[in-house]
Amino acid sequence: MIQVFVTGGTFDKEYNYLTGELYFKDTHLKEMFDRGRCEVDIDIKTLMMIDSLQMRDEDLAIISYNCLKTPHNRIIVTHGTDRMVSTARMLAAAGIEGKTIVLTGAMIPYAFGTSSDGFFNLGSALAFVQVLPPGVYVVMNGRYFEWNRVRKNRQLGSFEEVEMEETDEDFL
Repeated sequence: MIQVFVTGGTFDKEYNYLTGELYFKDTHLKEMFDRGRCEVDIDIKTLMMIDSLQMRDEDLAIISYNCLKTPHNRIIVTHGTDRMVSTARMLAAAGIEGKTIVLTGAMIPYAFGTSSDGFFNLGSALAFVQVLPPGVYVVMNGRYFEWNRVRKNRQLGSFEEVEMEETDEDFL
C-alpha cells in the first residue's frame, strides 16, 4: 500500500474563467490515478489544500506528523513547487526512519489538461516511490533527486541537481 498525502499546490488548482484567478476546490488525485489505470494499492488523504508559499510551521508539522504516523512505508506527498525542497529538508530532519517519502507537484495545474506536467510527475512519483530505498526525495520532470541535492531553478522553471552545499534558498 502506498500512502498519498495531498497538500495542495499547483497540482490541484482550478481556474476561475470569470476572474482569471487560480483557486482550490477538490483534489484531482483520485481521478488522475483512475485515468492512469493505476493498479497499485493507494490510500489518498487530503491534509490541506494550500499554496506552498502560504505554508506555515503548523502546516509542516501536520505533514511531518502524518508521514511519521502512517503505517505505510512508501509515501507520496503532492506539494507546491515553490517550497517543495524546504519541506523535503524538514522531513529529512524529522528523523522519519525506514520510509521512502517522495514529494512531487506540477508547474501547470492538472485542470489545464494536456499542457499540465502533473500527470507525468504523479506517474513518475508512483514509480520511484516503489523502487527507491528509504529516504526523502523530490520527483519532478521524470527525475528523482535526493532532498539535499535539488533546487527549483526559477529561471528555467524546472528542478535540477546541485552539490550538497547549495540549497534551494540560493535561488529564492
